Amino acid sequence: MSEEKTPAAEIQALIERSRKAQEQIADYTQEQVDELITAMVWGAARPDRAEKIAQFAVEETQLGNYMGKYLKIHTKTRATLMDIIDDKSVGIIEEDPERNIVRIAKPVGVIGALSPSTNPEATPVIKSILAVKGRNSIIIAPHPRGKLTNKMICDYMREAIVACGGPADLVISIDTPTLETTKELMRQCDRILATGGGAMVHAAYSSGTPALGVGVGNACITVDDSADLNEAAEKIRISKTLDLAASCSSDNSLLVFESVYDEFLEKLQAEGGYVVNTEEKQKLQNTLWQEGRLNTDIVAQPVHKIAGMAGIDLPEDRQFMIVPETGAGPDHPFSGEKLSLVLALYKVKDIEDAIAMTNQIQAYQGQGHSCGIYSYNDDNIMSFAHATKTSRVLVNQPQAPSNSGNLWNGLRQTFSLGCGSWGGNATNNNISWRDLINETWLAKPLAKTKELPSDEELFGSVMDKIQ
Repeated sequence: MSEEKTPAAEIQALIERSRKAQEQIADYTQEQVDELITAMVWGAARPDRAEKIAQFAVEETQLGNYMGKYLKIHTKTRATLMDIIDDKSVGIIEEDPERNIVRIAKPVGVIGALSPSTNPEATPVIKSILAVKGRNSIIIAPHPRGKLTNKMICDYMREAIVACGGPADLVISIDTPTLETTKELMRQCDRILATGGGAMVHAAYSSGTPALGVGVGNACITVDDSADLNEAAEKIRISKTLDLAASCSSDNSLLVFESVYDEFLEKLQAEGGYVVNTEEKQKLQNTLWQEGRLNTDIVAQPVHKIAGMAGIDLPEDRQFMIVPETGAGPDHPFSGEKLSLVLALYKVKDIEDAIAMTNQIQAYQGQGHSCGIYSYNDDNIMSFAHATKTSRVLVNQPQAPSNSGNLWNGLRQTFSLGCGSWGGNATNNNISWRDLINETWLAKPLAKTKELPSDEELFGSVMDKIQ
């Protein structure tokens, strides 16, 4: 009887398979690469399979709902493919005649990717096509709660790759994930694409392998006095209830100008919101947090289940709960990320007050991730964008489906949102294939050599100030 492989040996074997597959496409043309990623999306996201995956993901993870997951596997994957299919990712991808520089794309090698339990349906597809677009291979370590969903999707993509003449091992799933195998993957691969809980992202950065990680989400949404209140209420409801708030991009705190507060609260209630009273707020707090940690039993669960756990008699037609709040930080836990159909509500005086409260809330959790504003006042919009410590500000859009890119905005389509130094990340862009390649900068001599200006031209008036 052979001895069971150690995690290090198990991952080493997968890395060897993955690297062999990657080497087979290292010289693929742009057309071959684009055919592969097109087939991979169709293989996993054609309508019948999208329906199957969405239902299976809900049953396996017990997180979110069918429609939210169907929209992600069916629509988000298509939008991501459309976003990148015309990009040039092979050979010369950029030329700068002024500087006489040519940039040449080259693959990184084996990408090690993490897939969270909250988004197990589209994450494997999106990360895989971003990797293969750069002529890389990928090994995906799923959260154990979504391992069967991950295997199903990866098998579909592998089948599609082979149908196009490519090596199946361009995409490999870790079918029995453990903490040890995931850590080994991060140690042995060439680049990590980490999406998941804070502890796992920190482990990615600590692995010794170059890592692209994400920060904590805690989206804060402002509604000012120029907003279309009907539009804002509807889009906030759409965003908040998408996949039962499984996404870290889901609205968590809502800051409303006092001049429209009462009217807007009525519109939120018309959209299915339920305002908890003081007694219910305490019951809900005791349910959502236990021993200082978010209770995982409430994550991405139906609102009536959460209400029942808290002992709140919630009317049948309610879709989410609204918690009036005034402060931020550990003493005000509702100001943090909730990953549930619970929305904190603040009353603010004006845009300066909204900015101050947003920064206060996100200094506690979620700094650098994303914010939103419903407004038709350009001054307010620009003031908000300039003064908040955030990587992306969404204007008049449902936050959860928008900040990772969507058909109605120009952001890159992804499920990996860099949060910059604010969130402890190396990047704050929407991570795409361009983050998963190496680039060679070919520099030729300039037609005319640059000349240094005189000191008077270069330093100007500072010369008189520094003696």
